[in-house]
Amino acid sequence: MKKRKIPLRKSVVSGEMFPKKDLIRIARSKEGVVSIDPTGKAPGRGAYVALEPKEAQTAWDKKILDRVLEVKITDEFYQELLDYVTHQKARKELFANE
Repeated sequence: MKKRKIPLRKSVVSGEMFPKKDLIRIARSKEGVVSIDPTGKAPGRGAYVALEPKEAQTAWDKKILDRVLEVKITDEFYQELLDYVTHQKARKELFANE
């Protein structure tokens, strides 16, 4: 059987390449609305952050997503992102044994 190619994306925080499933996409619509995109298919400009709470915290501290997506992002959104990343990482570790 032919081996499938794994799509890679670059994290905007660390600059490292990761498999797409190990990242979370943050999408900015044409109207300037920023949202977490768990499917990775929402329309608009996207930026990827690794599923690591440390990376989400660094993005918040340095306001990296503000620069990359060229829009002002609230602290509430960064808190939501940090909570989401922490939750997803915990789920991944919990279900890794199956």
